[in-house]
Amino acid sequence: MTGTRGADTAQLMEMLSASLAAYYGDFTAAAASENLTASQAKTLNVLRRGPAAMRVLAAILTCDASNMTGIVDRLEKRGLVQREPSPTDRRVKNVVITTEGERVIDVIRGKMHTTRAGLDRLDDEERSTLYALLERAFMQQPATA
Repeated sequence: MTGTRGADTAQLMEMLSASLAAYYGDFTAAAASENLTASQAKTLNVLRRGPAAMRVLAAILTCDASNMTGIVDRLEKRGLVQREPSPTDRRVKNVVITTEGERVIDVIRGKMHTTRAGLDRLDDEERSTLYALLERAFMQQPATA
């Protein structure tokens, strides 16, 4: 990019790809330092937002339900998550992060030095702008017709 000309979609996609590769490399290394796979740590990250049924976790993490069962089994064995009956459907088990699981995901986030260093280079206004842009681009649901 030069001058006032903005980035086109292809350039933005390339920058997102490079940014996400750096983020996930940092995340994976931090997870490994806590003896977790990236998938296990991503599961904890998702559960930080609230309890979720196994099928919902599998959809969010784009993995097969049988893989999700193995991931949750290993996390549960370590005391990082627990299964609880759904309050609305007794046939469904929700996965809930434990206090220890929250502590571990906090440790992982704290060890993401490359990501933190990059974000620390931004001032408060730049952080707010980046947050707003990411939210607008990826978190808002498209309007229905």
